[in-house]
Amino acid sequence: MPTAVVLRIDESLHLFLPSRHRGGDVEVAYDGTSSLGHVVQSVGPPLTEVGSIVKDGRAVEPSLHLVDGDVVAVRPPVRPQRLEGWPRFVLDVHLGSLTRRLRLFGLDTAYSTNATDDALIEIALGEHRVLLSKDRGLLRRRAMWGHAAYVRGDCTDEQLADVLDRFDPPRAPFTRCLVCNGGVHPVAKADVAGRLEPGTVRSYDEFDECDSCARVYWRGAHSPRLEAMVAPGR
Repeated sequence: MPTAVVLRIDESLHLFLPSRHRGGDVEVAYDGTSSLGHVVQSVGPPLTEVGSIVKDGRAVEPSLHLVDGDVVAVRPPVRPQRLEGWPRFVLDVHLGSLTRRLRLFGLDTAYSTNATDDALIEIALGEHRVLLSKDRGLLRRRAMWGHAAYVRGDCTDEQLADVLDRFDPPRAPFTRCLVCNGGVHPVAKADVAGRLEPGTVRSYDEFDECDSCARVYWRGAHSPRLEAMVAPGR
């Protein structure tokens, strides 16, 4: 006899479903051997985006094996999703603009324009970082369960808002280099004047320097916009 189970997927996860499954319960043919986690991912949502799976009123593990007629509810992570210690991130190659924005907020954010999927996984696991990506295939890899998150939104502002809402990380604006992720520290004007344009030297007196790449920063004409961007409540 054919075997089937029913998934009741929270509406907030419907963006991961094909359109034919967005109207209600999803009935899935079941082979009797696959884990519940495999069944959930087979219809769309990566397990990185699943906060809990509930069967018969209690939370169950993705490793559970089902029986014919089982009904399970699939729910998203509770926001903010708390992480141990200071959250650290690594972003895939398509999220360069978001990388700079997170660094602007002082968040430790690794990024490389030529990192492969395997390299990203190695960095995430080896350096205890959360991998942020829009690549659903990458997020479905077993190694990423509990170590990655899908980034919602098409523009950088939407993506930033999603990451801040999901993890609510402590912010320390203007403390990281936007280019290399190094920390920055105040530096005397005289120590960097020779590396700056004459107009910059005449117009500004306070400077910061990156500990890693020695890039120099100052509060220029763009500063009011950046300060408004990182102000509390944004």
